[in-house]
Amino acid sequence: MLDGLIWFFTNIAMGFVNLFKAVSHPMAWLDWSDKKAIVNFIYYGASHELFFVIFDIFLVVLVIGLFRHAFLWAVVRGMEGFANSIGRFFAYAGLVMVMQQIIIIFLQRIFRVADITIGPFGYTFTKDLSWFSEELKLYNAMIVALCVSYTFVQGGHVRVDLFYGRLRFHGKRIVDMFGSLFFIVPVMTLVWMVGWYYLWRALVTPPMSVTYTLEKMMKKANFVNWNVETIGFSPNGFDAYFLFKILLIIYAGLMFLQGISFFYRSLLEYLEGPESEGKYLDKDKLEDELAETVAAIH
Repeated sequence: MLDGLIWFFTNIAMGFVNLFKAVSHPMAWLDWSDKKAIVNFIYYGASHELFFVIFDIFLVVLVIGLFRHAFLWAVVRGMEGFANSIGRFFAYAGLVMVMQQIIIIFLQRIFRVADITIGPFGYTFTKDLSWFSEELKLYNAMIVALCVSYTFVQGGHVRVDLFYGRLRFHGKRIVDMFGSLFFIVPVMTLVWMVGWYYLWRALVTPPMSVTYTLEKMMKKANFVNWNVETIGFSPNGFDAYFLFKILLIIYAGLMFLQGISFFYRSLLEYLEGPESEGKYLDKDKLEDELAETVAAIH
């Protein structure tokens, strides 16, 4: 128990040191022409060192916010605004998916076209029709992965309400804070750690493992080469499935940030009382907009 506490507080202190090193020596992990920098990026991208750097930033923002609520509200608004912007933009992937499916049906069933050639800016891109058909999965994955935090902000997620609805205002905020820190953040951390190495196995060789130490990875640094996986499920089908693995990482990152944002909001609402519920919350008002549109038509 004592060893665990010492390890925990030591890593909190080292988080500030590691943050300073990362900021002051960016080429040690951003210069991808250097194979050691690639290995550093892979290792630290899903390491406990990175977690404690983020945890330290979380604590600093929290401490400042407890004394200056306006600062913490600004952080919440920024994080929720980021989630809303990402979600609202990539929601149009659904429209693109439908339009592409219609085009594929017309070209395949009516005009009997075997492939599609796109030539923007003088660059010719030719793929079999089945490639574009399988690519539709990517749009669906984009909607799920990139709009999930936006849906959370908008309150569109499914809540299994066994006792939450019977709680008073402050009780609900306590449940929200507990759920953020002990459910959303840990689960998204686990998804990130597993998905991170799952992604890099599709990008470089030799494959790296989450169980490897930095020293063991560095021994393989000289043998690291880019080897982007382009394997499809069919001979002429979609062959960029590594993009799904990138989306998995982005999904975990967005929901991790949203978990932190939701904790901050719940804490502020708890401290400021019921009158702060939904404060600065930028929610879409589709029903009001629809009513205004119908009224304008009539």
